[in-house]
Amino acid sequence: MHWFLLIAAIVAEVIATTLLKVSAGFTKPLPSIGTVLGYAVSFYLLSLVLRYVPLSMAYAIWAAAGTVAIAVVGVVFFAEKLSVVQIAGILLTAVGVAMINLGAGSAAAGSTEISSL
Repeated sequence: MHWFLLIAAIVAEVIATTLLKVSAGFTKPLPSIGTVLGYAVSFYLLSLVLRYVPLSMAYAIWAAAGTVAIAVVGVVFFAEKLSVVQIAGILLTAVGVAMINLGAGSAAAGSTEISSL
């Protein structure tokens, strides 16, 4: 259930960020209201997820998935262009999230934990 909530939080954040672009600096009322509501829903859902998923894992997935999705939205709906460096950054973001998730499993097993620093 908590993974469904995380996906819903990501979707709400992507919608809110897309509406932020459409709001033209909060000069258009409906997209502006949608932006605020979308972020409120996203943060609320993320707060529910944090009851079950460690902060580092939940936030990394939420932020990275939102970043990648917004890059795709920008290309598809707003005719934005991505450079090779930006595409590499998106790929590195995905790899970083995978590493955080793998590390979370290792930390839970007590392998390479750094929490004593």
